[in-house]
Amino acid sequence: MNFRHTMKSRRAAAAVAIATGLLLTVAGCGGGGDDGAADKDTSATAKEPDNSSGDQEPQAPAGNKVLAESKQGDIALAVTSAVRDDGGYVTVSGTVTNSGSRLWTAADWRGDENELRGNASSVAGASLVDQQGKKKYLILRDTEGRCLCTRFDGGLKAGETTDWFAQFPAPPDGTTKVDFQVGSMPPASIELSEGE
Repeated sequence: MNFRHTMKSRRAAAAVAIATGLLLTVAGCGGGGDDGAADKDTSATAKEPDNSSGDQEPQAPAGNKVLAESKQGDIALAVTSAVRDDGGYVTVSGTVTNSGSRLWTAADWRGDENELRGNASSVAGASLVDQQGKKKYLILRDTEGRCLCTRFDGGLKAGETTDWFAQFPAPPDGTTKVDFQVGSMPPASIELSEGE
């Protein structure tokens, strides 16, 4: 009887081992035959900015073409995106490069308005100018007076490039071209595009 009981136990253990092996094989090979579409969707989602919080900054996707450039001294500003959003505002973004040999703090970019004084080292003083409609659009702010824009905490070191963004009220639908102005940089003329 002992021999018979031992054989039944071994058969049961072998059946469990085979079933477990098959289950792990099926689970490892699963994926629904989507040929990596799930991986592509995940990577695309990771690149899209979350604009629901004022603390997160939209980033210009890599490979965007430069819409406009402005340069003053060692500082070069590039605009890579100017998009109308459904909420009635425009998000302008791009890069800024410090090709000098010293730290740059964006002191003259913060703006002169009293409400914006707490936004040191930021793009808070930026504006959009609609030449055709003869209107100037100032940067949007939250309820505590902080700009809806990039803050360059600690400044920009020599030789570095960083992304920036700024949000403005949207000009009328018929306006497709505006001038982006910040600090004493020369104005950069940009075409507005519609959000998706």
